[in-house]
Order: sequence, then structure tokens, then C-alpha cells
Amino acid sequence: MKLLLKLQKLKLLWTLKLPNRTFHGHPRLLSSDVYSQYESIRQGKQEIPKYFNFASDVLDKWSEIEKAGKRPSNPAFWWINGEGEEVKWSFEELGFLSRKVANVLTKECGLQKGDRLILILPRIPEWWLVKVACMRAGIVVIPGTSQLSAKDILYRLQASKAPCIITTGKLAPAVDSVASQCQLLKTKLMVSKGSREGWLNFTELYQNQSADHSCIKTRIQDPMMIFFTSGTTGSPKMTQHSQGSLGFRPLLSERYWLDLTPSQIIWNTADTGWILTSIASFFDPWVFGSCIFIHNLPQTDSEVILNTLCRFPIDALVGAPTLFRMLVQNDLSKYKFMSLKYCMSGGEPLNPEVMEQWKSYTGLDIHEVYGQTEMGIICSVFKGMKIKPGSMGKAAPLYDVQIIDKNANILPPGQQGEIAIRSKPIRPLGFFSEYLDNPKKTAESERGDFYVTGDRGTMDEERYFQFIGRGDDIIISSGYRIGPFEVESALIEHPAVVETAVVSSPDPLRGEVVKAFVVLSPTFSSTDLKSLTRDLQDHVKKTTAPYKYPRKVEFVKELPKTVTGKIKRNELRDKEWGRI
Repeated sequence: MKLLLKLQKLKLLWTLKLPNRTFHGHPRLLSSDVYSQYESIRQGKQEIPKYFNFASDVLDKWSEIEKAGKRPSNPAFWWINGEGEEVKWSFEELGFLSRKVANVLTKECGLQKGDRLILILPRIPEWWLVKVACMRAGIVVIPGTSQLSAKDILYRLQASKAPCIITTGKLAPAVDSVASQCQLLKTKLMVSKGSREGWLNFTELYQNQSADHSCIKTRIQDPMMIFFTSGTTGSPKMTQHSQGSLGFRPLLSERYWLDLTPSQIIWNTADTGWILTSIASFFDPWVFGSCIFIHNLPQTDSEVILNTLCRFPIDALVGAPTLFRMLVQNDLSKYKFMSLKYCMSGGEPLNPEVMEQWKSYTGLDIHEVYGQTEMGIICSVFKGMKIKPGSMGKAAPLYDVQIIDKNANILPPGQQGEIAIRSKPIRPLGFFSEYLDNPKKTAESERGDFYVTGDRGTMDEERYFQFIGRGDDIIISSGYRIGPFEVESALIEHPAVVETAVVSSPDPLRGEVVKAFVVLSPTFSSTDLKSLTRDLQDHVKKTTAPYKYPRKVEFVKELPKTVTGKIKRNELRDKEWGRI
């Protein structure tokens, strides 16, 4: 059989270990011919396969390997809720249950290939079942956080024209309050032990369904997921991803940022509405045949997280910078992690001070990951790579990442500009397909031969990238350009500061100045704030260029954040400038 046909059918041959060929210390699980095929695709020497479906071409292959006794005995999925409940599924069980759910969606709900389904569930097992089932049926999944309001849900239903929604009993009333304005919404499924008029009970339906379902054939460019992503202006955009950009992409690049084995367990604490959960708690670990660990975590509690790391054999931890900032506020000497070896942080830059604190107590580095909803992982500090404080690593292998100016000219190392990814003449596999129903925004995202991220940064001589800030976060004071992250990093080094956000503030003399919103450590809560303000300002002057110090400081109990843990600097900035 020709190699291309092998790749198209994705006969992964994971079980053929090559002990003499290793990657970052782990045996390759791909056969040499298929691996060389991937390398040819990665280098642009050969076309990607025409057809691909993550459920049948990856998950079902692991199920076959499992049944043959050639995969470690650990589960594929492991869920706990902290109250004694636990769910463990093998790949075979995941396949069995997801086929039943696929029958619910197609037979009971009447959904067909290409239909859209809004999925608003917390970290519960049904979220994973529905996603796999949708892939089997060719249904496009639109995930959303459980923190969405009725207004948010209305916007998503109307914009997406989704005929079906799956959510919890808690959010069902919010859906009902806007359902009359959504003429295309036909079916509502509720994951709940109770019942509600006008809703189908998801659990009862799928438990009584047959598991006889044939996975639909999908092209690699067929739509698979849509994420609503917010910008600094306007309503959230529908960012569409394909079978290839999310499902096939990790087959080419996953080892460069995740690098797991089938015997390892990964825990990502991100919300289910964020693309990081789809990447780090679904596609990429399962390409390895690894176990995905999930804690329900109704609230982010640092003690619960630390105790979980001590009680369960978790090898890799992924979280937003906020998570690690919270964890280092605890006495880490009281905790002994069972298996933790690898920590990753993504969503926004992590302050070097926090990285140093974490390593001093745990002996573990935090590897930074930089990405966007539109193309997943863009840069990362992968295993075995030198860590440079403040750097988010090097470009992912699928992407040609550059720093460009306003005319799309590539800037030399050391010069600040916009972080961009080459998108022409060949659009990289991991790219989103488009902003649905918004061709103008899709076109505006490109400049010359590049997709422009909207973030500013620099690249050094070794091609390490450093994040400066969002283009609209840059502060220009008396002609000086100041990135908020460098000021925040200086402030976070002070023992009084737990968390901080820096934005511009209007000033009649300088146009705008640096203002810092600061969350204090409890041990400094009774300190004289005027004296502490001066102390913080002096600290920044000594730590970085004096012109960057915050001329204004405001102490707050908490900072506004998105559900993914990113600080809403635009909200703080708008308030400062009187736009709210």
C-alpha cells in the first residue's frame, strides 16, 4: 500500500516503537515510514490527506491498540468532583458511550452533518462525550463557558443559527428566557437528574440508545468547532476551526509543546469554553494515547488543586498564570506532589518572579505557552529547551513567526513590532478557517503575507520571543512606549503584591501615564497605603527603567478577569478613560 494511502487512512502504527530513535527522551511511537510522511507534510513537500476524522482516525485506533493489550492500563479519561464521585473510561468505553450519544444527536434530535450545536457545560464527563459524538456525526460544536448570561446565550444562538443546545439545569432558565427570539432553535437537551418542560433529558436518552453507529466520513477542511472570541471592540467573533486545524494538527506538532507518553496523565484546569481545554484536555493528549485528568473545580481553590496533585499521579499540569500566582501564595513546603514533572502556563505572560518562587519550592520549571483562539499554540518553551525568564519560547514547528512593522516588513532581532505568522502563499494547517459571516474582519487580520496577532513583542538572536503587550495595551507617556507586562513583572516582585494590572491613565501634561491596580497580600492589608504606594513606585524605578514607574496606584480586592483567567485590562483602561 502506498505511503500516502496509509496516511490518508491514518494507519498510525503507534505500537511500532523505535528504540533507537527518540524525541526528547521518549521512544517514538510512530512507524518510520509514517513518521517520514509526517515530516514531508511538515516541510511542505507533500499534501495533507483529503479525509480525516479525529474520532475514527485517532480515538478508535487507540481503542484497537488497547484491546490488543499494547497500551498501558491507565484510563483514557479520569474525572473526579472532590466529593467522592469518580469516572474512569478506557478508549473502548469512550468509543462505546460516544456512539450512543451520536445516535441521540442524529436520531432523537434530527441533527445532520454540518449542523451546529451549542455546548455549555462545566467540567463534567458529558462535555467530552458530546464532543466526540459530534465528531462522529459531523456536527459542529460551539463550546461556551457556564458563566454566560442570558444575553450572551441569545447572541450566540442568533449568530450561529444553531438548532440545538446542550446545557445544565442551572442554565436552562436563562436559555428559556431568550428561546422565543431564536427561531432556528429546535432542540434543547439538559444534563440533569431532574426534568423541565420543553427540554429532553440528555442522560436518559443516551443511556437507552444503541451503541451501533458508523462514524461519518469528513474532509480535513470540514468545520469541526466554532469558538466565540472577544476582541477589544465589537461583539465576539465566530472563529471556525476544521478537522485539520484542531484534529490533524497535533499529529504534526504536538511533541514540541506537550511531549507525553501513553502512560502519563495530564491535568489542565482551564474552563471548557476556552480553546486551551480543547487542545490540552482533548486533542493533543489523546494523540499520544495519554490519560486526561479532570477535576470538576466549581471554584478555583488553590488548596484543592495542591491536594489533588498530592493524591493523584498527575504528570503534567496546565493552567493560566493566575493559577500559579495563587499557588505560590501557599506554603508549598507542606505539599509533596505524587508524580508532577512538567508544568505549563498559557493565556498571558507569567511573571518571572512567580516562576522563580514555584521552582524554589517545587524544583519544577514552568514552561510558557503562547497562543490564540485563531491558531492554537504559536510559541512554547518545550521540554529540554533553555528557559529564558520573560520569554514565551520559540515558534511552533508549523508556523513561521516573525516580528513585523506596520508595512509587514520583517524586523531584525531586538526591535519591537507586531507578532505575526506567515499565512501566504500557503496557509498553515493549524490556522482557523475564517471569522464566520465576517469577511471584513477575516481580511483585516492579514497584512501582506502575514496574519497579525494584535500582540506586540520582540525576538532575540536565538529566535526566542518575548511578549510586550496587546497593541492597544501599549502606554505612550511623554513619547515613551511602555509595555504593561514589564511594569507588572517589576511590581509582582514586591512582597506586598499578589496580583497587578497596569493600564494607561489620562494625564494633562504627559497625555497618559502608567497606572497600576494592585491586589495586596493579606500580610500588608493594614499597611499605610500612601507609604506603600511610594515604596512600590521606588521599587519599580530600581527594577526597570525609571520612566516606566506607575505614577498612579490603586489598591483593589480583585482584578476583573475573563473566564480563562486573563486580566481584563481593557475594562480597567476604559474605566480610567471614562468610557464606562
